[in-house]
Amino acid sequence: QVQLVESGGGLVQAGGSLRLSCAASGSTLNLGAMVWFRHAPGKQRDLVARIMRIGRTDYEDAVKGRFTISRDNAKNTVYLQMNSLKPEDTAVYYCAANRLYGDPLAMDYWGKGTLVTVSS
Repeated sequence: QVQLVESGGGLVQAGGSLRLSCAASGSTLNLGAMVWFRHAPGKQRDLVARIMRIGRTDYEDAVKGRFTISRDNAKNTVYLQMNSLKPEDTAVYYCAANRLYGDPLAMDYWGKGTLVTVSS
């Protein structure tokens, strides 16, 4: 079992920055890809950024050039640096992960989310 706990959300003005953290605990040796999703009211949950265990990353088009995902495998922590924030980025941000040898499209573990609010 793996537990994921997000932190770092808050209220910022448009153009500002936040860094989200996701700390994993439990049976962390089997962690594969780690992913940030976001879910805004009235919208579907979207994948924001993903990082593989070896470090390869990909991003939703809407955040390319503004957000950076990184991970520290020794600390079992993934980060999302968010710059040039826009009101459209307002959402609950969720950390998720899959098992190292599991289905790469399936998220096996989820955090409870952290709220990011960007004011105009």
